[in-house]
Amino acid sequence: MAHRITLLGKPGCHLCDDARAVIERVAAETGVEWDERDITQNPADLAKYWEMIPVTLVDGVQHDYWRVDENRLRQALRS
Repeated sequence: MAHRITLLGKPGCHLCDDARAVIERVAAETGVEWDERDITQNPADLAKYWEMIPVTLVDGVQHDYWRVDENRLRQALRS
C-alpha cells in the first residue's frame, strides 16, 4: 500500500518548519509522497487543529502533533 504524509500547519509557524524538515527527509528516504495544508485556508481545519499544529497525518489519520518523531514516522510508513 502506498502511504501519504500530510503536514497541517500555518505560515510563520516555526514548529511547522521543523516538522517540514523531518517529513521532507523521511519522505525522500522512503519514497513516500507528502503534501502540506494551511489550516488558515479552511475553517474546519482551523477550528480542529489550531491548538495542535503542526499536525502530521499518515494516510489521512492523525499521527503526531506539535512535534514529528522521525523514528515513529518511519515505523508508521513500514506498516
